[in-house]
Amino acid sequence: MTAAQADSAQLQIDRPSVTDGAALWRIARDSKVLDLNSSYSYLLWCRDFAATSAVARDEHGEAVGFVTGYVRPDRPRTLLIWQVAVDEAQRGRGLAAALLDGLVVRCSAEHRITAVETTITPGNTASERLFTSFAERHGADVEREVLFDTGLFPDGPHDPEVLYRIGPLSL
Repeated sequence: MTAAQADSAQLQIDRPSVTDGAALWRIARDSKVLDLNSSYSYLLWCRDFAATSAVARDEHGEAVGFVTGYVRPDRPRTLLIWQVAVDEAQRGRGLAAALLDGLVVRCSAEHRITAVETTITPGNTASERLFTSFAERHGADVEREVLFDTGLFPDGPHDPEVLYRIGPLSL
């Protein structure tokens, strides 16, 4: 076991509940990388998509990281990862990878997930590393293409969102 695995092993990873919504919003806000959604959306996410999301809790039960996702309606064996964020004090310990791996395994048990998708803005090297290393750990290919170009965003300048398709997975 590596030091990162030992550190993340001290944390509890489970499904989020509505009471986690405020903490997920705060962690996303403090990341300074993610597009921050309304606090209301994080509450709804924890209610409606808890089965396809994960939260990491410290020894006090406080949320310190999360992954939100959903199974694509038109591709029921594809899990789309919406956001991944880890509290600054917990970064560098492999928590994001542990959250992602655990969520995909949990969702695969119910939905037989064979692929993961996510979007990443160019220059977000932490996310690029997280998802390419996920693909390597699971023996999967990574395909990339621009999903949403800059001109599609109505609220001002926004970097393009590059779709990462990872699969087929070996779980």
